[in-house]
Amino acid sequence: MEHVINEQLLLQKAAAGHEESFTRLFLLHKHKLYSFLMRLTDSPEMSEDVIQDVFLKLWKDRQNLVNIEQFGGYIYRMAQHQVLNAFRRMARETLILSELTKAGNTVNANAEDNLSVREVRELLQTALDKLPPKQKLVYTLSRDQGLKHDEIARQLNISPSTVNNHMIAALRTIREQLGVHLHTASGASCLLLILSSFQK
Repeated sequence: MEHVINEQLLLQKAAAGHEESFTRLFLLHKHKLYSFLMRLTDSPEMSEDVIQDVFLKLWKDRQNLVNIEQFGGYIYRMAQHQVLNAFRRMARETLILSELTKAGNTVNANAEDNLSVREVRELLQTALDKLPPKQKLVYTLSRDQGLKHDEIARQLNISPSTVNNHMIAALRTIREQLGVHLHTASGASCLLLILSSFQK
């Protein structure tokens, strides 16, 4: 009971902008939340990213903290929602990049469309070339050969969670590289659509 009372007091103070109280809330829950996320994702990197995102959102909307009755359950639901969104985004990004590769191999009757596809393919290849060797290999096995994570893990003699971490890092790097070069790609309007879909 005392813990609940103290937590409600911390929530009230944090809602008023007291950073130390918010930090105490973070420290009270981060380890259990991390363990919960590891069971969902099997990825230390994704688990840490989700925790950061959850508490960043909480701080941005801190005035609403006073309305939370069960803080533990609330952040667990937030974290689960973040994980589901992250997995959906990964699936969408992998599909988009795969379709880009297919599109680049298709002869298009419109010269302007050909230019856009070529520019996007060049930017994508540049991003791939900047990946560390293991990330690039994992990404290539997944994209080009259609292997599942457990199949890649067996082939490379690494754990499925390591494969997952490599894919997360690779997709993040590709997304960042495409964003950096967006303003240099004249006519690559389809790239803008791709980047906007990444951010949804």
